[in-house]
Amino acid sequence: MIFHLTNSKQDHPEIASERGLVHDIVIMQIVIGNVLSAEDVASVRAALANARFVKGRETAGFAARIVKDNRQAASDDTSLEPARALVMQKIADNDVFRLAVRPKVLTPLLFSRYEPGMRYGSHVDDAIMHGIRTDVSFTLFLEEPDSYEGGELVIETAMGEDAIKLPAGSLVAYPSTSLHRVAEVTRGVRHVAAGWARSFIRDAAKRELLFDLDTARRKIFERDGKSAEFDLLSKSAANLQRMWSED
Repeated sequence: MIFHLTNSKQDHPEIASERGLVHDIVIMQIVIGNVLSAEDVASVRAALANARFVKGRETAGFAARIVKDNRQAASDDTSLEPARALVMQKIADNDVFRLAVRPKVLTPLLFSRYEPGMRYGSHVDDAIMHGIRTDVSFTLFLEEPDSYEGGELVIETAMGEDAIKLPAGSLVAYPSTSLHRVAEVTRGVRHVAAGWARSFIRDAAKRELLFDLDTARRKIFERDGKSAEFDLLSKSAANLQRMWSED
């Protein structure tokens, strides 16, 4: 049996999650708005305007190299260090990101640029990057959707393909086990920041359960304060995280 659910969290209007479930295979995608402010986005764009970009396929694996056609900011371009630090800090400090991803450590950020005619074909992210196991992939959009055509992040699910194109400053996180691609850009320029997280909770289904429990207990706290029901949910959430965590 296949279940497909789209659910907007009422207590976090800046997020939406989409889940596809096939038997015991769970895919959870979460969209988080306003990770970067308009001022943050402008600052990062200004840094990218003067950055040195190289061919993206140079950092891809032997198979992904065949389908990867984009440009990436050079990892040794020190002029981008303030921008990288800003984006990393904003992501790490985002409460919804922490609840959904449960990050233990994040990989270094990768700034990507897609010009007309560029695309990234279907691939799965490497299991290990920079010595870190990749459990969750995330893409932070840096351009407004109407400033370029194409360039959707397309994630393959059991129900078909989900095409994602978000406002500047918004982020989508999804399991690194997913096949995905970037559609060809046909007009304008697409800039994104991409990264990966090792999670304290390796299993995506368990991360989703903990996210829902935390969302529910926070909603109860907002409505009723520290009630007996809140305490029971808090106990369950804490003990499940204790049971499942890999520290």
